[in-house]
Amino acid sequence: RAALLTGLYSHQAGVGHMTDDRGLPGYSGHLNDQCATMAEVLKPAGYFTAMSGKWHVGQNHGVTPKRRGFERSLHAAAGGFYQPGDTRARIFLDDEPAASVLPKDWYSTDLWVDYSIKFLDEARAAKKPLFLYLAFNAPHFPLQAPAEAINQFRGKYRAGWDKLREQRLAKQKSMGLAGTGWALASRPPVISDWEALPEKERDRFDHLMATYAACVSRVDKAMGNLISALKERGELDNTLILFMSDNGGNAESGPNGRTDGDPTKPNSDWFCGQSWAWLQNTPFREYKHYTHEGGISTPLIAHWPKGIPRGRNSKWESQPAHLIDIMATVADVGGATYPGGKVRPKEGVSLKPAFSGKSVGRRNPLFWEHE
Repeated sequence: RAALLTGLYSHQAGVGHMTDDRGLPGYSGHLNDQCATMAEVLKPAGYFTAMSGKWHVGQNHGVTPKRRGFERSLHAAAGGFYQPGDTRARIFLDDEPAASVLPKDWYSTDLWVDYSIKFLDEARAAKKPLFLYLAFNAPHFPLQAPAEAINQFRGKYRAGWDKLREQRLAKQKSMGLAGTGWALASRPPVISDWEALPEKERDRFDHLMATYAACVSRVDKAMGNLISALKERGELDNTLILFMSDNGGNAESGPNGRTDGDPTKPNSDWFCGQSWAWLQNTPFREYKHYTHEGGISTPLIAHWPKGIPRGRNSKWESQPAHLIDIMATVADVGGATYPGGKVRPKEGVSLKPAFSGKSVGRRNPLFWEHE
């Protein structure tokens, strides 16, 4: 998140490892004064700057959205929740506790988008273009979703991770997302042969993955609501939307995953675990926390009818990009000037040329390090 917000590598921005201060400049646990956020760069260019969702770059050290360029925000200092009643569900509106102004029953995925639309209308009332940073906490553990959303996916994962990986790679190849010569990474020894599992365990695993799928589908539905709101207001065609995942599937809790409590209720504790993370990262090796492709290779979708040639619709761009490139891209598109002085030079390049199939002109290597 630090890299995404600043266009620097996370260590340069001070958040080399979560939000604990480890006594080193690269590990201070909060955004430092040698970086600028996208909000701080776009605000002087006339943008109405807003964010909704997970912050997690140092609120415990006094670093909040409002203090880093966001005029409006509905945010959580960290994550790990979906519903009111959860002990971790602490939400802030413009840096102030928001519990008293929120609806009685909310689901975080929908709540973030409801306020995103509210901030869109405020930007329109102010006659300013909108910069919105929308950071879903789904599908981060603990997985929670409404029962009807989970039930929609029950039974869809009974084929198991072995067969589903084969099916997913075949589909990736047909879509051009994977090379024709790519092969599946072999199943790690700690992950069971699906066919050898008892029926009760297969059903538990199906329920677990259905809950993950429900969390993802609610993100899809919420994004649909946001896009509909942009379209209804005549703003969709000239809005650049960049939609991405933050990392590969997460193997935490081990090959058996975790299914403590009722996943429709707050304070339940469900983790997909390593076995389903292996499926999620098809066809790669390893998971979140690792710098293998299974940890770092994630999709980016760009949508901008007025800025992306129609002939590029649904095209796959093979040039690699990195979180550090988003700052350079929005500054380029937004006509904003990246600051000098004590702020470190941005590390990324603008992806705008790639929208029309041109080279982004990258000169420097790309780097990854996490935990």
